[in-house]
Amino acid sequence: MDSLRLTIIQSDLIWQNISENLKKFELHLANLIGKTDLIILPEMFTTGFSMDTSFAEKFDGVTINWLLHQASKINASIVGSIMVQEKDKFYNRLVVVQPNGLISKYDKKHLFSFGSENNFFTAGQKRLEILINGWKVCPLVCYDLRFPVWSRNTSGYDLLIYVASWPAARSFAWKSLLTARAIENQCYVAGVNRIGKDGNGLIYNGDSVCLDFTGDALLSFEGDESVQTVILNKKDQNDFRDRFPFLKDQDQFLLL
Repeated sequence: MDSLRLTIIQSDLIWQNISENLKKFELHLANLIGKTDLIILPEMFTTGFSMDTSFAEKFDGVTINWLLHQASKINASIVGSIMVQEKDKFYNRLVVVQPNGLISKYDKKHLFSFGSENNFFTAGQKRLEILINGWKVCPLVCYDLRFPVWSRNTSGYDLLIYVASWPAARSFAWKSLLTARAIENQCYVAGVNRIGKDGNGLIYNGDSVCLDFTGDALLSFEGDESVQTVILNKKDQNDFRDRFPFLKDQDQFLLL
C-alpha cells in the first residue's frame, strides 16, 4: 500500500498506575476506530519512565492483552513500550501489536545511564524491522535517538519511530536529532513523547512530531494532550530517493 494513516497520541501519564493509564488511553483510542492504520504511544506508557521494577509485567500480562483487544477493535497496529519481566531480568520493551494478533518486540538497546536505567534493566541487542500494511517500519526507544549508527537505514525501511519520555530540559536535542534522522535516512520519522510531570519531578513538553523524508514537519505537537493523524505516502518518498540517491553512498560497516 502506498499510503499509511499514522496516529500519534501525546499524553500525560499517571505515575506508576497501570490501570488508570490504560483507561486513559482507551478513551483516546475509542475515537480512532476505522480511522487509522498505525497508532503510536509514548515510552513506558503504563507507568511513566520509572525504575521501580515492581511494576514490570509478564509478557502475557494485562497490558499485552489490552493491546491485543484494542488493536483488534480499532483494526490498527499499536506501538508503545512497557516494563517487562522475564525470569530475573527486566526490559524496557517496545511492542508492536497488529490487529491480526501478531506481536513483535524490541528491547531498548541504549539504556539511559544518566538516569540509572542500566542499573535496573537489561539492554536489547537486536533491532526490529516489521511490515505494517506493506510498510517496512523500524521502531526504537527514546535514548536510541542519540545513536545514529543504530538507526541507519541500511535495509530501505520506510518509517522510523521513536517512542520517548524526553524531558523538556533537552527539547532542543530532541527536535534537532529527529530532524537529522529523517534527513540522513531519507525516511518518514515519528517521534512520540509524553507531557506533564513525572514522579521524579521531571517536566515533559511533548514536542511530538511526524517528519517527512526531507525533515519537514507533517504533524507537530506543543505541550498539550492531543491525538493527531496524518497520511504518509510511500511513492513520494521513493520518488525522492530516486532523485537524490544518497543512501547508496553511505559507509558500509557492521555493528559488533
